This record gives sequence, C-alpha cells and structure tokens, in this order.
Amino acid sequence: MNKGRMEAFSDGVLAIIITIMVLELRVPHEPTPQALAPLWPVLSSYVLSFVFLGIYWSNHHHLLHATQHVNGRVLWSNLHLLFWLSLTPFVTAWMGETRFSTWPIVAYGAVLFMAAVAYAILVRALVALHGPGSTIARAIGGDFKGYLSLALYALALGLAAVSPKLSLALYVLVAVIWLVPDPRIERALGS
Repeated sequence: MNKGRMEAFSDGVLAIIITIMVLELRVPHEPTPQALAPLWPVLSSYVLSFVFLGIYWSNHHHLLHATQHVNGRVLWSNLHLLFWLSLTPFVTAWMGETRFSTWPIVAYGAVLFMAAVAYAILVRALVALHGPGSTIARAIGGDFKGYLSLALYALALGLAAVSPKLSLALYVLVAVIWLVPDPRIERALGS
C-alpha cells in the first residue's frame, strides 16, 4: 500500500490535536501583563506538549520519508500511536489546571510513555515490513534514543509520587534528547 494516505491522515490528526490544545487556553479578562501570571501553569504545560507533538510530527515525517510502503500492521501501529497522542490535550489541560499536581503529572507521564511505546511498535513494524537490510532498518539501528526515552519515562513515572518536579524534569530531558530531528534517517537517505 502507498504510504501517502497514512502520512496525510497522521498530519491531519496531529494538527487537530494541537488545535484542541490551543483552544483550551483561556484569554485573561484584564489587559495587563499581570493578568498572565496566573496562567503560567497552563501556558507552560501547553508549551511542553506542543514541543512533544512537534517532536513526534518531525520524527514521524522522517520515519515515513525512509519508508517505501505500508501494510495493515503498520496502519494499526500508526493508529495506536495517534490514539495515545490524541490524549495529550486532556492530560495537558489537567496538568496545567491543577498547577502540576501529582496525579495529573502521573497521567501526563503515562500518556508520554505509552506514546513512546506506540512509536517503538510503529518503528518495529516498518523495519519488519522493509527488512533488516532496508534503509529504515539501517537508520534505526539499535534505537538507543528510543530505549533511553522509555527508560526515562518509566523512571519519571516511578518518581512522580515522591517528586513530581523531578518527573517533569525528566519529561523535559526526553524532549531535549529528541528536539533535533532524528539525523540517523537523514544520514541513511543521504539528505
């Protein structure tokens, strides 16, 4: 099957997710900079989630650029990823509205962890479809960053009850690790 429809659908879903997130931001009624101060938890949780969604979009784009075609397993793996990403507006709003309380931070981390698991499954499905000698398989290699991200998310979830701020710091660390689009695929494609 052609990968174009999956890529277009994924782009559309991610655009809708980001739109839903921004619609959750409420404009203050006062026309002063001080009116923004109480909104810092909502705005900062939005920024963090926007960065995460941007990272997923960018790496998904790179991943599909190295892909020749898709099959049913890949389509369902992609939908699995989109499901977890679609929960981002909910956990983002909950985390911001509760001023980074423990359980919303746990829920946020759970969504991040499951999205990372789903992305790993998608990668494995694409590698299995294209074969061990394919461009995508060579580009992914041992996937150190992917496994490191999963480990950091698991650690953050375990620490959330003890130190929610440390969990948030680990979520930010994962974002920093992935901020630059995955160069392995660009190198493998010679772009």
